Amino acid sequence: MMSATSTLAMTHLVTLADELDKNKVTPGVLGFIVFAVIGAAVWLLMKSMNKHMKRVDFEEAPEPGKAPAAASAERPKGEERTA
Repeated sequence: MMSATSTLAMTHLVTLADELDKNKVTPGVLGFIVFAVIGAAVWLLMKSMNKHMKRVDFEEAPEPGKAPAAASAERPKGEERTA
């Protein structure tokens, strides 16, 4: 559903497009605005993803053939695991 403002803006853009040379095809201002908005959205999504990935604390599970006693031997005595 389009609002009155967007309909008015599209009407003005269409009339401006009619005044341009028909043999020259360019994306124009509207194409630039759409590209800039998509670029800004991707940048914000990547920034958010990086922030969330820094919070991830991933510890790989031991291999099935590895003895569980070997995992505890890697850590010095007295040092406890914190979550």
